[in-house]
Amino acid sequence: MQDFFESIEKSFTKTFITDDRWLQLLQGLGVTVQITLLAGILGIVIGTLIAIIRSTHDLNLSGKKCCKPGDYVLKVLNFICNIYITIIRGTPIVIQLMIMYYVIFASSRNGILAAVLSFGINSGAYVAEIVRSGIMSIDKGQAEAGRSLGFNYSQTMIFIIIPQAIKNILPALGNEFIVLVKETSVAGYVALQDLTYVGNLIRSRTYEAFFPLIVVALIYLVIVLILTFLLKRLERRLRNSEH
Repeated sequence: MQDFFESIEKSFTKTFITDDRWLQLLQGLGVTVQITLLAGILGIVIGTLIAIIRSTHDLNLSGKKCCKPGDYVLKVLNFICNIYITIIRGTPIVIQLMIMYYVIFASSRNGILAAVLSFGINSGAYVAEIVRSGIMSIDKGQAEAGRSLGFNYSQTMIFIIIPQAIKNILPALGNEFIVLVKETSVAGYVALQDLTYVGNLIRSRTYEAFFPLIVVALIYLVIVLILTFLLKRLERRLRNSEH
């Protein structure tokens, strides 16, 4: 029994204490958080813009003939958005990341920027469908009420439709952000020293698999639990604000 505890202590020391490897894990966690936050913001911006374009097209031009120059522009934008969503959702995130790093940023090899753009663009395609479904779920009477108050289409969308849609889609949007956190674990494919990459690096140097992999998994679990807790509180607050 004593030999067992001594081996555990030796493994723990080799994994975290020797060469200050616990600091490497902290640095990897910092890279993961940085990529996730920036990519999440980018994904929300891209997704919201695309959702507005697609929902505007579906609400105003679906099954109708174009009669104004603006209608043709909206048709073209909707077509581009559909192609974007089809390509992004139809190809693996690892391939998108490698194309961004090895092809588009081949000259600069800026790993953080390539990862943020790859994960942000990928997330944007899923956020777009989530937000669009939220917008389409709002009763048309809300838009008519906005028009009766003197709002134009953009003001009605920004001040009336989207705030209500966010309440409906918050759980799905939160789930997408949680998925994004875990998707960043493939950033090591472009030599970014994120949390997963550092854990695997420690494993390869110490020949100890248990502690590095279990600790990395636990860190991801803690991040997800914190996000879940915050999202539930936000959802509860939004629900209470309706009363």
